[in-house]
Amino acid sequence: MRTNFDFGPYRRSTVGFDRLFNLLEAGAREDDGYPPFDIVKDGEDSYRITLAVAGFRPEDIEVVAQQNLLTVTGKRAEDDGKGEYLHRGIAARPFERRFQLADFVEAGNASFENGLLSIALKRVVPEAMKPRRIEISGSAAANDRIEAPKDKAREAA
Repeated sequence: MRTNFDFGPYRRSTVGFDRLFNLLEAGAREDDGYPPFDIVKDGEDSYRITLAVAGFRPEDIEVVAQQNLLTVTGKRAEDDGKGEYLHRGIAARPFERRFQLADFVEAGNASFENGLLSIALKRVVPEAMKPRRIEISGSAAANDRIEAPKDKAREAA
């Protein structure tokens, strides 16, 4: 049983969390589960989304990656009118699947084989965001002794 939750009071009392609340609200929306999909972690920073799109051809499907959102849309061409269906079990309805991607995850190649659409994803962290070691420089000998301030009168003597 799924219940709706109102994030309105939290939105009013927080600053900078709009993206988080949008993600939570998007996850709470009902999903019809079509087309079914798998998400597989292939390696340390590589993933693959596979959608079961039986009955669709590659030219019927559009994959769009924009910012942190991957959208897969399918619209099947009209039937040519040959034959009369006694039972139609292969879904032919149009669909749109959206996948919210984490920061620095980029969509790569898409392939279509045996009714499965596979989209490669890779996390690419920019060099500026990666941790780097900072060397500490300084002279150890200069810090070993403490000198008192020199008095000009003493120096004259």
